[in-house]
Amino acid sequence: MKITKFGHCCLLIEENGVRILTDPGMYSSGQDNVKNIDIVLITHDHQDHLHIDSLKKVLENNPQVKIITNKSVGELLNQKNISYEAVEDGQSFSFKNVLIEAFGKEHAIIYSTLPSMANTGYFINNKLFYPGDAFTNPGKPVDILALPVAGPWTKLSDAINYAKEINPKQCFPIHDGILKSPGASHTIPPPILESVGIKFIVLEIDKEVEV
Repeated sequence: MKITKFGHCCLLIEENGVRILTDPGMYSSGQDNVKNIDIVLITHDHQDHLHIDSLKKVLENNPQVKIITNKSVGELLNQKNISYEAVEDGQSFSFKNVLIEAFGKEHAIIYSTLPSMANTGYFINNKLFYPGDAFTNPGKPVDILALPVAGPWTKLSDAINYAKEINPKQCFPIHDGILKSPGASHTIPPPILESVGIKFIVLEIDKEVEV
């Protein structure tokens, strides 16, 4: 599996020749010029995960792309005349020889009086779990975890405990584009997680890595 992080939560994941883009949001732009994308996975409709102008650029460069998301995001896409296929918690589909499973129902709570929002995480080919904005446990072994490390709905200790709960072989930080400098969110987790056998790797922006 190859991963390129464009920033925040926007990843290009290549598995068995299938190219998957996650959450083209407003904190990254590298996705705007990428071609040969097969699938776009969208977790929810906050602009740091779904920026319509960016998605339109992705569609211009990849007219054949298949957009996968939940029905809540789908309502917004319908307003923009953008087609999609809906998946919800517990559902799955295969594209060529790559299995994608959906897990989770709601965005993590930001504040008790704010309305809830749908959030769907994606487990790619029984290897990489990308949870979006929630600490969802897929209930099955995870090799690679995309770990949210910052945001109005979490703090670093929660992120570290979530990684321990999932217990992947390795993880890398996401949801860090809101930070002026990643700082502690990148330097505190490694010794803690590696002490329990979880490798923590920081992905350089726009640089492909094989995991």
